[in-house]
Amino acid sequence: MSALAAQAISTGRLDLLPLRVEHAEEMAAVLSDPALHTFIGGTPDTPQALRSRYQRITAGSPDPAVSWLNWVIRLRDEPCLTGTVQATVGPSGHATVAEVAWVVGVPWQGRGIAAEAARGVVGWLARQPVDAVAAHIHPEHRASAAVATAAGLTPTNAWHDGELRWHLTVGHRLRRRSDGAE
Repeated sequence: MSALAAQAISTGRLDLLPLRVEHAEEMAAVLSDPALHTFIGGTPDTPQALRSRYQRITAGSPDPAVSWLNWVIRLRDEPCLTGTVQATVGPSGHATVAEVAWVVGVPWQGRGIAAEAARGVVGWLARQPVDAVAAHIHPEHRASAAVATAAGLTPTNAWHDGELRWHLTVGHRLRRRSDGAE
């Protein structure tokens, strides 16, 4: 697989823009509520720490077989950033899998923004050389489970670090294989 690069994605209300280091200051404010860390741990990053993190992320994965795709979420009606969505795409056995995650700032939660952003990214990934999409969700995080469901993912029986793996087959190659044809 050749490296993928995040491209701008538009949905009904959102623009998903490829992450840039310049987004760090605004995103530090968006992500500043400690409640966002209830299920993932840690504390909010300062603008400087987020800038450093974004510099590492935008430099790309050190593994040429893995693509780091990151977007900021802009709500068009309120020309501001509201969160992020990401996909780490790489080989998994004979397939290429995109591990997705999302976060929306507390002031914008409950408005369907994360679900719309996740659907937009999953739809975009389905048009790339990707066979499946997965997410890992804390079993008590009902809002993230609802986002995963809205994006077409379903829970599996697999657990990783206390989180349940959700999955969606999007690639033609895996759909054929699951039908028994090879």
